[in-house]
Amino acid sequence: MFKQQVKRSSTLTFKHYTHKRYGAFASLKREVRIGVLAVAVLSTAQVNHAVAQNESRRETQAPDSRHLDEVVVPGTLAPLTALQSARIVSVIFREDVQRASVQSINDLLKLAVGVDVRQRGGFGIQTDISIDGSTFDQITLLLNGVNINNPQTGHNAADFPVSLNDIERIEILEGAASRVYGASAFGGAINIVTRNDDRSGAEIGAQGGSYGTWGGNARINLSKGTLRNRLSAGYTQSDGGTENSDFRRHQVFYQADFDHKDFNVNWQAGYCNKQYGANTFYSAAYPDQYEKNSRFMGSVSAETKGRLRFAPGIYWNRAIDHYQLTRHSDKGENFHRTDVYGANLRSYFNWAAGKTAFGADLRNEGILSTNLGRPLEEHLLVGIPGRDGRHYTHKDNRTNISYFLEHNVLLNRFTLSAGVMANMNTAVDHRYRFYPGVDAAYTPHRNWKLFASWNKGFRLPTFTDLYYKSVTLQGNVGLQPEETQSFSVGTRFRLPGFTATAKGFYHKGHHMIDWVMYHAEDIYHSANFDLDNLGAQVQTELDFSRLFGRDIYLQRFSAGYTYIHQKRHDNIPIYKSNYALEYLRHKFVLNLDHKIWKQLNAAWSLRWQDRMGAYILYENHQNTGHLTNYSPYATLDVKLQWTAPQYSLYIEGTNLTNRTYHDLGNIPQPGIWLMAGARWNLSF
Repeated sequence: MFKQQVKRSSTLTFKHYTHKRYGAFASLKREVRIGVLAVAVLSTAQVNHAVAQNESRRETQAPDSRHLDEVVVPGTLAPLTALQSARIVSVIFREDVQRASVQSINDLLKLAVGVDVRQRGGFGIQTDISIDGSTFDQITLLLNGVNINNPQTGHNAADFPVSLNDIERIEILEGAASRVYGASAFGGAINIVTRNDDRSGAEIGAQGGSYGTWGGNARINLSKGTLRNRLSAGYTQSDGGTENSDFRRHQVFYQADFDHKDFNVNWQAGYCNKQYGANTFYSAAYPDQYEKNSRFMGSVSAETKGRLRFAPGIYWNRAIDHYQLTRHSDKGENFHRTDVYGANLRSYFNWAAGKTAFGADLRNEGILSTNLGRPLEEHLLVGIPGRDGRHYTHKDNRTNISYFLEHNVLLNRFTLSAGVMANMNTAVDHRYRFYPGVDAAYTPHRNWKLFASWNKGFRLPTFTDLYYKSVTLQGNVGLQPEETQSFSVGTRFRLPGFTATAKGFYHKGHHMIDWVMYHAEDIYHSANFDLDNLGAQVQTELDFSRLFGRDIYLQRFSAGYTYIHQKRHDNIPIYKSNYALEYLRHKFVLNLDHKIWKQLNAAWSLRWQDRMGAYILYENHQNTGHLTNYSPYATLDVKLQWTAPQYSLYIEGTNLTNRTYHDLGNIPQPGIWLMAGARWNLSF
C-alpha cells in the first residue's frame, strides 16, 4: 500500500573536519566564494568549519575570496573538497540575504534559478518549494542538517522557526539525493544553516510598510571559551496585500554548541506559530478559509574527533494544524497533529583507496487527525487541547529505516563517488529496497570542470495524499511510493571575477503523485502516473568589485535561465492538475548590485517566468468557473541600504511594476509592497 573589493589571498587549507549532524553540509568558520554554483542570483558559496580558529567578520564586510582546492563542500556522506566534488551545490550566503529585497526565506529562494517557489500569500506565509520540475513534497528541507519535512503535507514544511537575520547560508542540492539524505530527497535538498558567531553580542531590528505590515526581531549571542549560545525571536503582522490574507507570525529559536578536544556537541530548539487568512488557498470556491500552524522542534548531535569519525544525532518535530473551510465556523474544520522522532549515525574514514562513509537512519512518523489516518475506536479517541468535547478521531504511524554506504575514489583530476541506500518502511512492507547513485567529475584544466551523475530517489505519499477527504478533494490509500532516476551532465568555467556554468538534467519519474481533475465537474483525486522532466540551465556572474576594485560603481551582475520540458507516459485525459503538471517551463533571473553614494548601495532583481498548466477562475466567488492558463509575468524588486559598522537602514520595494499574477491556483499575489527598516548591532 501506499509515500567583493575582495582581497586575493593564499590557499585556504585546513586539516580538521567537523562532521556534525549536518554532515555533508558541514562548514569552515571562514567564508569562501565559490563561483561555480547553480544559483543565478548567487553563484558563490561560503563554507564554515566549527574548529577553524578564525575571527568572525562584521556583517558589513565583503567575504574573502579563497582558493577552492582545499575547501569542503556538501553532496556526499564523506567530506570532499570543491576541487574533488562531483556535485555542484548552490549556496546563498549572508551578504546576499542582506542585499536582497525579500522578507522571508521563501522569498529569497525565488532568486535561485533552479528553484520553483509558489506562494499563497505575501511574506511567504504559505509556500510550496520545489527543484528542477519536482513538486513541493519531493525535496528534503533541513535546518542545520536536521530533517524538518512534514509527513502531513509539504504545504507546511517551509514553516521555519528562524528569520532572515538568523541565516548564515542556504545550501541547495539539485537532483535525487536519497543515497545521502534518505527518503523525500527525491528532487533534491535545501539546508538552512544558522549563524554561529564567536563573539558575544546582540542585534535588534524593526520594520514597517504597506498594508499595515510591521514587526521586529532580536538575537543575542553569548560565547565563553568553548561554549556558545544563540537565542533569537521575531514577530510580524500584516493586513495582507489581497482579500482575506491578513496574518500574524512569530518564532523563537535557540542553538548552542560545545567544542571539546575529543568531541563536539550541538543542540537546538525552535518554535514558530502563524495564523492567517487563507483566501481560496485549497479551493477557489471558498474565499474565506482560515488556518493556524504551529511547529516545535529540537535536536541534539555530537561528533567525535580522530581518524575514524562518528556523528550520532537525535531529533523531534511536532506540527499542529488547525484549518477552517469558512473562517470562524466549524464547517469543513480539520485538526491535525504530527510527531516525528528520529535518530541517525554517520561515520567516515580515510584509507589508501580513498574515503569510505557509512551510516543509518531511523525515523518514525505519526499523525493524530480529525480527517487523516485510520478511524479510531471510540475508547481510543484523543482529546484536542483547548477544544472541549473535540477529539482526534483518526490515527496513522509508520517507521522508516535506512542504511547508507559510500566510497569515494580521489585522483589528481578525477573523482568518482558511488553509494547506495537500503530502505525499508513499515507502511509499504518489510522488504528492503536499494537506491544507488554515482557521481563523477573531471578537471581537464584549472579553469574547467566537467561533471556527470546518476542517482535514484524515492518518496512516500504524505498522509494528505493517502487519506484527505472533503467536498473538493479525495485521497487514495492505494498510492504507490514515487521513484525516480536522475541524470545530470554539465560544465563549469571559472576565472577571477567571472564564472559560468551550464548543465542538462533528465529526471525519469515512476509512480509520480499529483492531485488531478478528470473533467470539469470532477473533484481532485490523488493519483500515480509516470512523468519525466528534461531540462537545461545556464548562468553567469561578473564580480566587478573583484575585477576592478572595491570602489567601482558596479559591484556584481548575474544572469541565469532554466528551461524544462515534461512528458507524461499515459493517454488518460486530465482536465486540471494541481501540482506536478504545473511546472515552470521558463525561468529567467537578472541581478545587479551597485553603489550610489558612500555607504548607500542598491540591489536590483528582475525575475521572469512562464508556468505551464491552468487554474480555475471563479468570477465573484461563484461555484462555477472556467479554466485559465497561467500567464507569463515579470517582477522587479529593489533594495536601497545604508550600511554602517553598528547599524543599517533600508528601504525596499517588491513588484515595483504592480504586476497582477498568479503563482498557484486562483490566488492573486500582492501588488507593489514597500517596506522600511533598521538594524542595530551591539558588542559585549
